[in-house]
Amino acid sequence: MGADSSISVGIDDIAIHFPKLYMDMRDFADLRGADYGKLNKGLGLKAMAIPDVHEDTATMGANAVMNLIDRNGIDPKNIGRMYLGTESALDGAKPTATYILDMLTQRYSDRYGKDCFRNCDVVDMTFACIGAVDALHTTLDWVARSTEKDERIGIVIFSDNAKYALESAGEYTQGAGGGALLIRRNPRLLEIPDCIGVSTTPVHDFFKPRREVSLRSIISNVMTLAQETGQSIKKGIVERMIRHLPASTVRKLGIFAHGEEKVSVHRDEPVFDGQYSNRCYQQAVRQAFHNFAQKAENMGRYKHDSDERLTEQWGRIIMHLPYAFQAKRMFPDVFRHDRENTEMWEKVAEQLGPSPEFHNSDDPVIIEIWEKAMDGYRRAISKTPEYLEFHASRIEKGQRASSLIGNQYTGSIFLALMSTFESDLEENVNLDNMLFGLCGYGSGAKAKVFEGKVSPRWREVVSRWHLFERLAGRVAIDHITYENLHKGLQDGSVLEPEGEFALVEIGEEGVQEGARTYKWIGV
Repeated sequence: MGADSSISVGIDDIAIHFPKLYMDMRDFADLRGADYGKLNKGLGLKAMAIPDVHEDTATMGANAVMNLIDRNGIDPKNIGRMYLGTESALDGAKPTATYILDMLTQRYSDRYGKDCFRNCDVVDMTFACIGAVDALHTTLDWVARSTEKDERIGIVIFSDNAKYALESAGEYTQGAGGGALLIRRNPRLLEIPDCIGVSTTPVHDFFKPRREVSLRSIISNVMTLAQETGQSIKKGIVERMIRHLPASTVRKLGIFAHGEEKVSVHRDEPVFDGQYSNRCYQQAVRQAFHNFAQKAENMGRYKHDSDERLTEQWGRIIMHLPYAFQAKRMFPDVFRHDRENTEMWEKVAEQLGPSPEFHNSDDPVIIEIWEKAMDGYRRAISKTPEYLEFHASRIEKGQRASSLIGNQYTGSIFLALMSTFESDLEENVNLDNMLFGLCGYGSGAKAKVFEGKVSPRWREVVSRWHLFERLAGRVAIDHITYENLHKGLQDGSVLEPEGEFALVEIGEEGVQEGARTYKWIGV
């Protein structure tokens, strides 16, 4: 039995939790000898959220869900599923969502019973930054199959720590946070129709591979370090250590315990190519947009030969923002494709001249020349009065919170949605029944384009968020604290946890090795 297409489903409310600590971008620029003007004026960066010692993917997600439950007075027994979108999972097999469930059970068991979440379906969904959008769409389908007598309520969780290697090209785009979407029938915030444009292409623009370190390299590095500290190392010691390792303490501790020559190493920091990833982003969003337009036309929602372009019908456009100005830089591609062969575009083309002619060559040199030319053409589009007006009226408000938090990976698109809603509320803008266009992206790579219709009840929901007010109450950290937190060298929490879930222990041996223990810390 399929979903009833007449049923209205969507996002009823959103909660977000972000770390109380942040690194000011001016201080970061001083630390790295970078140009603050380029980071701020060029990329829109003002601050990056930094998790404290007691914070991780699970705590940020659990705190957000708790806020959502409390604000809406939800009985946990009525929540049928909680799907987590993340690329910062804490385990290779045990879902991070189960840790979130454990914390919530601790918090609500006295009031609702120890089994209050027993029948709640949880799972992690991973596809880089688009995992939470995937979780949203599958939960919308599930909720749409409910009835008035048996209404289904789902929560989509997003939580990530966008962490890059120190002094790497992506370090300035770091950020962190968790959030939760309440998904139900007849939503008070945003109704989402069942029309999704998709583009998927297997590429390596950004990924977190299973890294391996050899036994020989570990011992060699230790010997090198010893020599640098002035110790004398005898010739051939590395080979002798490897031969005698089976009986050594290292073997007994479980490292290389079974005679293996390499050990797997987990790192949160990704392998990435920034310029290539930007091109993948542009191509995927453009192709997903075309796919959405075709589906919308088949449904009678939109006519391709209409004078009103599809993106003109969207009063706001919400996009995944790995940095605040990403949408401003990337959307000119869709802007052009949606307006070609129109009177308006003819005026823009007069300012720009002809676009670079497409090539049919497989020569990497020719491809690179063409791509650079297209990058220049897109930048030129972004500076035209027509595009600047379009961006200011439809996209700009979504980037305001991103400037203050940084990249949230799977949550970035929903942070942009909250930023837009709260900015419009503060400016007393009437969004009733307005159509929003949403464009998600995940490296690897996939884009999804869909739309939402704003409910006339949106103000009663948004007025309780206080997003920007809470952002103003955070605590700035210095560069020593920042690097200690990044390296895992910080001795204890910078700010003692209060009124939140906190990580209190990680098992170190036996069957509890790596098991994480969490606790609610009251005010």
